[in-house]
Amino acid sequence: MKFANRYLLLVAFLVLALVAVACGGNTASDLENAAEDVATDVAEEPAPEEPAEEPAPEEPAEEPAEEPMEEPTEEPAAEEPTEEPAAEEPTEEPSGDFLILEDPDCQGQFRRIQAMDEHTVEFELCNSDPAFLSKIAFTPFAIYPQEYLESTGGSGDLLESPIGTGPYMLETWNRGDSIIFTRNPNYWGEPAIAETLVFRWSSEAAARLLELQSGTVHGIDNPGPDDFETIANDPNLQLLDREALNVFYVGFTRTYEPFDDVNVRRAIAMGLDRQRIVDDFYPPGSTVATHFTPCAIANACVGEPWYEFDPEAARQLLADAGYPDGFDTTIYYRDVVRGYLPEPGAVAQELQVQLEENLGITAEIEVMESGAFIEASAAGDLNGIHLLGWGADYPHVTNFLDYHFGAAQTQFGDSYPEIYEHLDVGRSIADLDEAATVYEMANNAIREMVPMVPIANGGSATAYQATVTGAQASPLTNEYFAVMDPGDGGDQFVWMQNAEPISLFCADETDGESLRACEQVMEALYGFEINGTDPVPMLAEVCEPNEDLSLWTCTLRQGVTFHDGSPFDANDVVASYSLGLDASNPLHVGNTGAFEYYGTLWGLMNVPEE
Repeated sequence: MKFANRYLLLVAFLVLALVAVACGGNTASDLENAAEDVATDVAEEPAPEEPAEEPAPEEPAEEPAEEPMEEPTEEPAAEEPTEEPAAEEPTEEPSGDFLILEDPDCQGQFRRIQAMDEHTVEFELCNSDPAFLSKIAFTPFAIYPQEYLESTGGSGDLLESPIGTGPYMLETWNRGDSIIFTRNPNYWGEPAIAETLVFRWSSEAAARLLELQSGTVHGIDNPGPDDFETIANDPNLQLLDREALNVFYVGFTRTYEPFDDVNVRRAIAMGLDRQRIVDDFYPPGSTVATHFTPCAIANACVGEPWYEFDPEAARQLLADAGYPDGFDTTIYYRDVVRGYLPEPGAVAQELQVQLEENLGITAEIEVMESGAFIEASAAGDLNGIHLLGWGADYPHVTNFLDYHFGAAQTQFGDSYPEIYEHLDVGRSIADLDEAATVYEMANNAIREMVPMVPIANGGSATAYQATVTGAQASPLTNEYFAVMDPGDGGDQFVWMQNAEPISLFCADETDGESLRACEQVMEALYGFEINGTDPVPMLAEVCEPNEDLSLWTCTLRQGVTFHDGSPFDANDVVASYSLGLDASNPLHVGNTGAFEYYGTLWGLMNVPEE
């Protein structure tokens, strides 16, 4: 039918064309070309015998398919590619070899982390998370090249030779002496001022000050409490106070007797004169802790304050628990100076004296190597009292409470559901006033259960040569040396901190000395403003949430390369998070294998049953 119509159209066209030629309106060549066009159009039709012989063309079901054939530019074949879902909605069906990490059962806090394209990553959470940007800004969640992670097997070279995108690159680590960094010539941001950055360390505050006074270092961390005035009065030096976003505490592991008895823990809480400790061993700006989290952080100090010093009531609690004459135990600590613990040995001895005098408890003191102490305390393997503390990694109450008292935490023995059930609710509430009620209950539960005794919020400082510009005393202890100018005409900046890093693979470290070194080399999707606490974009240009803060879409910075020259892309992000979060990942090895920050702040997936 349609083929016959086409021939009638051709005949009609030829007649009209002849009339036009006769009237002088067109040339014979025009007529010939037009005729060829129509003839070609007809020639492109399907064979005429098929519609004539088959009854199917007369059936209504095939009529809609015939009409587009009358206009060749609208053939269905040309429309099909634009109708494919993958082409219209690439964010739902990523094409190419893009990685995805899925946890549909929500064993942790991520349901899905997915590279949507080369420069876009989606983080789908199981619940809302108002602290998401602050968390991803933290150094343990820095991004590594996927290929490098795979080549190291998740350990080995990875522990001492990090490859990142930061303003400095690792040159050499002289174990026991120093770490040398060199300026990254291909850094995406402002290049580092000093060509070379050197990290050194000493556990003695007096030794650090002597190095500063002699001019062999440009800056030091944590001057001793007795040195503040000396530095402040020296015109060749500068003292920078650091906000006390930290807490020093005495911890108990309740899987060991007698600390399985809450009355024993409560007796020690009431039997320690915490004010005396602060007065005798802490610098100006320090305070007795009223709660576990420093009160400068929102919702940190809602709820009842800590127990007052009452040795008589404490001795009665011990007697009620069956220890009228006290008991024997051990005080464990590491000899590493921190802002929360400026004189570890002296404080340990003071606690030893107070336990004996106030409670009749005889305590031996055992000093442990820093890495071994951190590993043992985190695993809950210390059978006595341990001295530890915490400095803010990001300014949110979850950084203190979730890390120490979350369901996955084993430091204080079996975790406390009386505490972590409130934390599970609180972390998803964005409104601070609404969250206050939940954190009040959590803080009161900590006070009731007494997994530890908060002692002090320690004032601390950094000190520098007077010539140094851009000097910092970061409240998060993450000084950023790329913007510091030594000011002495040289091209090297030397920093002296309290201890040597444990490793430089900070996805599996919690130690402050390790983290500070990593921060010069590694970068996360976000970071923190210099000398401040607000999260700012780094490897991501922006991360934007949906309405309920459960889905975050991060647009990555383009043109960034790692120190080994490899380009940064979305697969590197997913690979880095997968290594830390997925216990079944063959690269989930690290230094200790604990991946504490991943486990406590996000929750691990596929953890094998013990």
